[in-house]
Amino acid sequence: MPDHLSTTRFPVAVDAALRDAGWQPGRWDIKQAEHWADTLRAHVSPAGHQHTVFPAVVEAWAEFGGLTVVAPGPGRQHAPAPLRFDPLEGLHLARTLADLGRALDTEISPLGMEGDQQAVLAMDVEGRVYSIDHTGDWYLGADIDQALSTLVTGVQPTRLTPG
Repeated sequence: MPDHLSTTRFPVAVDAALRDAGWQPGRWDIKQAEHWADTLRAHVSPAGHQHTVFPAVVEAWAEFGGLTVVAPGPGRQHAPAPLRFDPLEGLHLARTLADLGRALDTEISPLGMEGDQQAVLAMDVEGRVYSIDHTGDWYLGADIDQALSTLVTGVQPTRLTPG
């Protein structure tokens, strides 16, 4: 008999939260992802800041875009907030994302929002995921899968900025 638990992409709690949100293996809405990419590329802030768009973030939008993921439990180190995968939540944060990108020597693009606009979720060109809130900048994981595990299970992320 096969061991289904060892063949799942995500930890059980993360998989359950994603499926409850409407995700399933193979989910892919490239049309919506391309719409978001075009919208972000076309947006220029009053001060002239623009978004960068790259393959890793378009792939994340195609797979998870439009989902609202709610953690199934209280979290290990802190209470997880709902996640909304909609990059337009970060439309007016081009300068903030560009500043973080400069500090990390990369480019950053919005992924969505954590909680009720408590933090913006963002991804860099390598696929690493960050959360930016009023307390600082946080590293969530080397890829979207690790970031989802961090966020849904309530694991304390790594702070990037001094306290």
